[in-house]
Amino acid sequence: MEHILQATDLVMDYSTQQATPNATHMLALNHVDFGIQAGESIAVMGPSGSGKSTLLHALAGIITPTAGNVMFRGANLARLSDADRTKLRRSAFGFVFQSGQLLPELPAIENIALPMMLGGASYQQATDTAMLWLERLGLRQLAQQRPGEMSGGQMQRIAIARALAAQPAVIFADEPTGALDQKTGHEVLELLKEINKSGKTVIIVTHDEGIAKMTDRIITISDGKIVGDN
Repeated sequence: MEHILQATDLVMDYSTQQATPNATHMLALNHVDFGIQAGESIAVMGPSGSGKSTLLHALAGIITPTAGNVMFRGANLARLSDADRTKLRRSAFGFVFQSGQLLPELPAIENIALPMMLGGASYQQATDTAMLWLERLGLRQLAQQRPGEMSGGQMQRIAIARALAAQPAVIFADEPTGALDQKTGHEVLELLKEINKSGKTVIIVTHDEGIAKMTDRIITISDGKIVGDN
């Protein structure tokens, strides 16, 4: 089966961005190679500072690696213009972060609709689609609530609805349950599992072995290198 995402000889050297490079620094990514098939669920594990989030951000085109390539459906992300990378992140990629990163001044329905409006949809189209996702995820009652009126678990569910609204091919989740209690975290994880069963590729950065065991594949990273893939 063809890879939906492919990393080849990926290097991320943050010292090249500093005024006084440190001769003894570690590479954030150290010649990383691996591929991800469409519909896979993958956990990326490793100690703090190992390069997990850097790898996620490179795969998603949020950062451009120092060397190596990331291919998405045959397109080299580094060769896309900034505008095309932004468009790709809005249409093909969905993101769920530990904090949810919702805009506090907007109600849930507009938080979900905003990326679609930035992509060119009208307010009516975007909010209609947002409401559809709120209903699909059993969150209709939160439509007019702002993040400050929600629990952590509710905010994460709204963040997942926002990630799904543009019908992305890949969901990137960076410690999506890290700020939640065990029960709420489990509910959020079950939602991500359902998303994966619908055919979406799901990539989760996590410290939690229990979460990792629920995915198809576990990538273990240490000092910027992949040391396990099973």
